[in-house]
Amino acid sequence: MRASLIQIAVDPDEPVDARRARAARLVREESGHADLVVLPELWTVGAFASDLFAAESEPLNGPTHRAMAEAARDAGVWLHAGSFVEAEGGSLYNTSLVLSPDGELVASYRKIHRFGFDKGEAVLMAAGEDLVTVDLPHLTVGVGTCYDLRFPELFRGLVDAGAQAFVVPAGWPARRRAHWSLLARARAVENQAYVLACGTAGTHAGVEQAGHSIVVDPWGETLAEAGPDEEILRVVLDPAKVRTTREEFPALKDRVLGVATPRIRRP
Repeated sequence: MRASLIQIAVDPDEPVDARRARAARLVREESGHADLVVLPELWTVGAFASDLFAAESEPLNGPTHRAMAEAARDAGVWLHAGSFVEAEGGSLYNTSLVLSPDGELVASYRKIHRFGFDKGEAVLMAAGEDLVTVDLPHLTVGVGTCYDLRFPELFRGLVDAGAQAFVVPAGWPARRRAHWSLLARARAVENQAYVLACGTAGTHAGVEQAGHSIVVDPWGETLAEAGPDEEILRVVLDPAKVRTTREEFPALKDRVLGVATPRIRRP
């Protein structure tokens, strides 16, 4: 399976409509290069631009959904469209969309762990409740978002639901870039799964972004890593490597603590 991670640079002076059009163009340009395309977290507004969250919010089937569905269909790719600010029932959510090559919405995920402690996303957005997996051809993908990466129990729950890979869009700050790559590798090693972690470049509300999108294999080896600027990271994944890694080093079978049936929502 070929995957492309599009590390978009969020320019605060670029209108949102223009940013959507640029993202859609980049997705279309991956036609013929990728089976799965991934965008980063909150690329429509900027992960740290919390003062714009309410103004730039939209319903699940709003302009970001429509633009990304059309782009996925035109490119003929599975598209994890990063995340956007969803407005529903008087609440805001940090919501991800996964679209099929036909442009169909096959899954949505509301970020469970909100970052900010007593400000920003943590107080402005409601938390999601459900783990989400998506069955792609030959590979089951679990979905997380940015700060979720610090909570291993979420990813272990996704493994229990059958995940062989994790897609993690993010708006990760440059000052904690070392944590970003360390945690991506840790989630891969402990779950014997691929990790595709796609970050943003640029600066959001004065916060420099880490970039350095990364793809890690089930043995913890880094297959590819971007730099700090806007870039497209292309990799080839071997779904069989998940099975062979888990068979050759069956650590997951030795679990004792925390073995439970997670609450799973499937489309």
